[in-house]
Amino acid sequence: MSMIFFACVVRVRDGLPLSASTDFHFNQDFLECRKRLKALSSVLAQYPSRGTVKGRDLSIHFLSSGGIACMAICSSNYSTIMAFCFLEELRWEFAASYDTTSISLASRPYAFLEFDNVIQKVKFHFNCASGSRAKANWEKIEEELKFWPPVQLKLEDTDLMNGMTNGGHAGVHVEVVPTYRMQRVTPLGILSLVLNIMCGALNLIRGVHLAEHSFQEDHEGIGNVIAFLLPFLACVFQCYLYLFYSSARKAKTFILLFSVCLCNVYLYGLRNLWQIAFHIGVASLSSYQILTRQLMEKQPDCGV
Repeated sequence: MSMIFFACVVRVRDGLPLSASTDFHFNQDFLECRKRLKALSSVLAQYPSRGTVKGRDLSIHFLSSGGIACMAICSSNYSTIMAFCFLEELRWEFAASYDTTSISLASRPYAFLEFDNVIQKVKFHFNCASGSRAKANWEKIEEELKFWPPVQLKLEDTDLMNGMTNGGHAGVHVEVVPTYRMQRVTPLGILSLVLNIMCGALNLIRGVHLAEHSFQEDHEGIGNVIAFLLPFLACVFQCYLYLFYSSARKAKTFILLFSVCLCNVYLYGLRNLWQIAFHIGVASLSSYQILTRQLMEKQPDCGV
């Protein structure tokens, strides 16, 4: 069957995978082709911008531009022109979604895994025989390939690349759990962070000052010291939970809020009602911001 099976986007300078389609095929030939694609991705800087690795049943096509390369595994009878039309469309979509700075600063494999949403839709579009837009750039790509034909490689050539890569310990990337990208920080979220930092600083100052006095004169005041330092730690962890994704965020958020409330009630006498209400109010605002800031949804259709 003539079709595109797999696609990915990598960084040319080091072969770091930035995104990939998440559909899986367990055919042994496909898995072997994936390994060779990974080996090829680490040495793309040595090749021209377009290339094709021909195999008996599967072929690899790649297109490099602007520091990134789009790669695809297709059936060998799939049109080369159509494959490069697909890669050109994918490259354009990725360049429109991410700037060069974020691409250059990416340090983990699959830092833009959510782009899979776009890859799947473009791939489906090109695999759909009735799609007319799939042939929109046919003449343009055909003309370019006529004057600048892609470099032709054989799958056996990637065996040598794989040996060089593994032997030299270069370009090998361990697949990790994809990074979680949070929604943008809101102005109210920034305000909650500032207030949280201020409350944390107040708790730390009062706690340290009280600790010096307690250890020197009144050992019975240690409970008050703990009641000041625990909210300080809670404020720090609330800031962390707002800025970064963590498992069981809801449970952690409620535990931190409960700790702040309990400690401030315990400190009644050292703090008046207005001060207690302020600290609990800030903790409540921070908790609300943590719970309402969700993981970023996948990219929209982008017109594919």
